[in-house]
Amino acid sequence: MYVIGKTGMGKSTMLANTAIDDIRSGRGVGVIDPHGELVELILDYVPKKRINDVVYFNPADYEYPTALNMLESIDDSHKTLVASGMIAIFYKLYADSWGPRLEHILRNTILALLDVEGSTLLGIPRMYSDKGYRDSIVSRIINPTVRMFWESEFPQLIKSRSSADAFGAVQNKVGQFLTTPLVRNIVGQPKSTLDFREIMDSNKIVLVNLSKGLVGEDVSSLLGSLIISKIQLAAMSRSNISEHERVPFQLYVDEFQNFATSSFSTILSEARKYKLGLTMANQYIAQMPEEVRDAVFGNVGTLVSFAIGANDAVYLTREFSPVFDEEDLVHLDKYNIYLRMTIDGINSEPFSATTLPLPTNQSNQTDKIVNISRERYAKPIDKVERIIMEASGMSNSHSPIRQVVQEVPIDKKDIDNQLLYKKNEQKQKQAVQKNQNKASGHANQDQKKGG
Repeated sequence: MYVIGKTGMGKSTMLANTAIDDIRSGRGVGVIDPHGELVELILDYVPKKRINDVVYFNPADYEYPTALNMLESIDDSHKTLVASGMIAIFYKLYADSWGPRLEHILRNTILALLDVEGSTLLGIPRMYSDKGYRDSIVSRIINPTVRMFWESEFPQLIKSRSSADAFGAVQNKVGQFLTTPLVRNIVGQPKSTLDFREIMDSNKIVLVNLSKGLVGEDVSSLLGSLIISKIQLAAMSRSNISEHERVPFQLYVDEFQNFATSSFSTILSEARKYKLGLTMANQYIAQMPEEVRDAVFGNVGTLVSFAIGANDAVYLTREFSPVFDEEDLVHLDKYNIYLRMTIDGINSEPFSATTLPLPTNQSNQTDKIVNISRERYAKPIDKVERIIMEASGMSNSHSPIRQVVQEVPIDKKDIDNQLLYKKNEQKQKQAVQKNQNKASGHANQDQKKGG
């Protein structure tokens, strides 16, 4: 389902309502939210009987990072897909400075690391800066083509000035994220605490709070794209069970253009057969790249429109005419929608509807849910840092990641981004402290009431 509408027209209320209904009906649900408000709203409606089903992923909870290793236990048949997905994610972030040589180097680096159990994304810059580490990885590469790259092509590339620039570009781009503690502590742990196949098969609820105001726009986009990639792989891994055994799982992605890469069309075209339902929402068609836009309108079964702008109305008229025209689409009242559904492969006649208000009976179990999810899926920051140091063979004073930043020239834009990440990191710590103070205040009030 694709939902479009200008801000303030009722999209979030509709998404929340449908997700809450799925949750209360016992179904498996995922919600990816780049603002945080939608996920926080849904948390208030999770019934007590489903508290233990919730996985709450909040990267701004700096003191308790969740582990998400993108390179962990990938089936041989999916390694190329993972590498392509990772490249698509970084390309989306750095399209202006991308090139074929950079992509070639990054692809062979990711494929090499995928062949070695325990590797993480932190290994990418180490492959260029740490010869001992590189030799260890190369000796265990299974893919003969990838091994040939590292044994024959790589030694020649590092002698070339233009290739050296490409290696520097990879280090700068990838290292820019990995030197951010928030990201490093999530993607640098060898053992993931989130198993998306188990989440989908067990009807669990995964709520992803990627508030751009707390973690920064690029980090929000990166982590959201990584999670969607993980969910895609989990869905495709269901090919090892019969179709009737595949438990339906509904994924809601608000402002999905923030996370849509060139590989997103694969999810749209194949999700249905793996019982992955996808609901995407955003404000304007122009926010989508052309390739993604074509995939959306070529695959969605249900199209929902709130009030939209004139340019979008021109485009969507072909979907809703002759029942509704451009004027109708532009002048819809708040909480009113036009729908077009596909039933048994045939488009139904569009019709109008009014969305429902949120339920009145909140469960108000947010604090309990967050604490339980922390205990199950996160670890204290000091323990996480020890795990990463041990797994990476690093010490606090001799980190290859830090060496990468020192050895490779970084342009002004990268320096500006590093400063932005530092500001966001401070925001994250302040937010955590604020939440802890708030929780402490509630506890003191409860004690006074009890007395």
